[in-house]
Amino acid sequence: MSPSANPNAPAFPAQPLAAADALSYLAQYPRGDGLALHDLLDSRKHGGLTYNDFLLLPGHINFPAHDVSLQTRVTRNIVLNTPFLSSPMDTVTEDRMAIALALHGGLGIIHHNCSPEEQAAMVRKVKKYENGFITDPICLPAEGSVGDVLDIKARFGFCGVPITDTGKIGGKLLGIVTGRDVQFREASEPLTTVMTTDVVTGPAGISLDEANRLIRDSKKGKLPLVDAEGRLVSLVARSDLLKNQNYPLASKVPASKQLYCGAAIGTRPADRDRLALLVEAGLDVVVLDSSQGNSVFQIEFVQWIKQTYPALEVIAGNVVTREQAAQLIAAGADALRIGMGSGSICITQEVMAVGRPQGTAVYAVSEFAARFGVPTIADGGIGNIGHIAKALALGASAVMMGGLLAGTTESPGEYFYHEGKRVKVYRGMGSIEAMEHTLKPGQAKGLAAHNAATARYFSEQDTVKVAQGVSGDVADKGSINKFVPYLYAGLQHSLQDVGVRSVTALQKDARDGAVRFELRTASAQLEGGVHGLNSYTKRLFA
Repeated sequence: MSPSANPNAPAFPAQPLAAADALSYLAQYPRGDGLALHDLLDSRKHGGLTYNDFLLLPGHINFPAHDVSLQTRVTRNIVLNTPFLSSPMDTVTEDRMAIALALHGGLGIIHHNCSPEEQAAMVRKVKKYENGFITDPICLPAEGSVGDVLDIKARFGFCGVPITDTGKIGGKLLGIVTGRDVQFREASEPLTTVMTTDVVTGPAGISLDEANRLIRDSKKGKLPLVDAEGRLVSLVARSDLLKNQNYPLASKVPASKQLYCGAAIGTRPADRDRLALLVEAGLDVVVLDSSQGNSVFQIEFVQWIKQTYPALEVIAGNVVTREQAAQLIAAGADALRIGMGSGSICITQEVMAVGRPQGTAVYAVSEFAARFGVPTIADGGIGNIGHIAKALALGASAVMMGGLLAGTTESPGEYFYHEGKRVKVYRGMGSIEAMEHTLKPGQAKGLAAHNAATARYFSEQDTVKVAQGVSGDVADKGSINKFVPYLYAGLQHSLQDVGVRSVTALQKDARDGAVRFELRTASAQLEGGVHGLNSYTKRLFA
C-alpha cells in the first residue's frame, strides 16, 4: 500500500468498476461510513456532546413511515405507544396536560409545587377521565340532592351518577342521574324526583366488548353492571367508547383501562404523606424530583417506596454519570431520569459548574442502565423532533419535555401578549420565582417554605436563595391535540430516514454499529439550518 493510500478504503481501481458490482464492492471497505455510536460518544476524543453536535446518517427505506412503531418501555413495567413525557413543572403539567398527553400515547408527570391535596385531586381527575370497567364509580344515595350532582360535575367534569340505597358501590341500584336530569333544576330538589328509575343494566361478569355492545345498542350514556341481587358492581361509560375510537394510541393501564398518570414528589419526610394521598388517588408512577439524584435522601426514599408500595413504578434521578446511575439502580429504581443543566430555562451548569452535556450524559447512563433492564428518560435540551430522534438513538427510552410543551393550550397559566406575540409564562423550577412560590388562600402553612423548587435544589434552609433557573415566556403553540400528532408523525419519518422500523430497532442497530453517526462542526450546524434568506416563514405543521 502506498504511503498516501486511504487506510479506510480498498485500493483505488485503475479502471472504473462495473456498476452491477457496487454493492459487493462496498463490503471491501473495512468499516461503514461515518462513526459508530461508541466512537462518536468517546468523550476522551470529542469531549462532551449535545444533540446539535452530531447527526444520524440515512439508511435504506423499504417501508412507509406509518409502519414505524414508536412503542417504548418507559419503566420496568410500563409500556407506552409514544416516547413522550411532560416535565413536572408548574408551568407545564397539571391534569389537563396529563390527560391530553396520555390520550396521545404519552405520560404526564404532574408537578408538586402545590399542596398534597391539590396534587392528589389532579391525579384523581386523570384517573377518572377514561375507564374500561369503572369499579369505583361515584355514587349517591336517594336522599341526595341535585346540588350534589352539580358539585360532582364541577369537581370531576361528569354528572352521570348511579343512585344506590347505600350511596356507595355494592348497594342496591335504585336509578341513575344524568346531565339532562338536572338541567334547569333547583339545587335543593331531591334526587328521587329527577332520577331515572327505568335503567338499562348489564350482568356482572360480562366482557368489556359485550358491555360496549350493550351500551351502543341501548343508546344510553352509562351502563351499570349489577349482580343477581341487583347490587351495583361496576359501570361502563359511552364517552369511554368514543375515546377509544378517537385516541387509539392512548396510554392505559391494561387491567383497568384507565389512563396512566405520573406525579413528582420530593425526598423529604413530608413527601411520604404526600405519596400516600397520590397512591390513594390512583397514581401509577412516581418521579423523585431532584436536580442531583445521587443522594442518601433519594436512595433511602427509593428503598422505602419499593417496600411500602411494591406495585408503584419509581423513576429516580436526575443523573448524568454511570456512578450516579449505579446507586439508584441498586436501590431499586424502575427507570432513570437523565439531565443536569441542559434545559432551556436551567442555569445549573453556569452557576454551579456541575452537570454534563446532554448527549454524552444520555449515552453514558443509558448504556449502563440497559445492562440491568432499567429504561432511561432524557430530560432537558429537547427543542425539536430531531433532538427526540437523537436522544432515542443514544439509548433513551423516552424524552421528557418542558419548553417544547409549554405554551400549549393544555399547559397551566393564562395567555398574554408580549411584544405583539401571544405567550404563556414558562419558568424553571430552579428560578427565584418558583422558589418564592407563595401560599394561596386556604392552603396549609409551610408550603412556601418547603415547596417543590427549594426541595429539588436542596435549598429549604438557605437564607439566600441561589437561582439555578430563569423565568420567561414562550410562544403559543396551540393545542396538544395538534402538536403531539406533529411530533409523532415527524419522529416516524425520522426513523424511516434512518432505515429502522421501531425505537427498539433503532437502539439495537445503534449499539451494533449498523446505524451510523457524524460529528458536526459549527459550520455544518449553520449549513443544516435555514440560511441565505432575507426573510422566511417557518411553519412546522399543517
